[in-house]
Amino acid sequence: DVQLQASGGGLVQPGGSLRLSCAASGFTFSTYAMAWFRQAPGKEREFVGVVTWTDRTSYTDSVKGRFTISRDNAKNSVYLQMNSLKPEGTAVYYCAVPRRADYYAEAMEFDYWGQGTLVTVSS
Repeated sequence: DVQLQASGGGLVQPGGSLRLSCAASGFTFSTYAMAWFRQAPGKEREFVGVVTWTDRTSYTDSVKGRFTISRDNAKNSVYLQMNSLKPEGTAVYYCAVPRRADYYAEAMEFDYWGQGTLVTVSS
């Protein structure tokens, strides 16, 4: 079974940094695109960014230059480094993986989700 376990959330002040981790199991991690999404209180879930199996990354405009996604295939893990956090970054952050290996297209569906980790940006 596909399992995704996100961790690393917490309370951080505006302008601060936080690193989220997502440990994956149940599939051949190195051959899949991995994405991060977030859902703020009262809002719909939104795409944050993705790292493909070839290490290509893509981000939503609001986090470009501040967030970095990376992966460690030896550890079956994907990471989200968040710098210069803003209060609007308060959300539950989820990692996700699609059903299909070796494939990524903009706005594609992601089929498996972790449980989420809460990030609160507040002074």
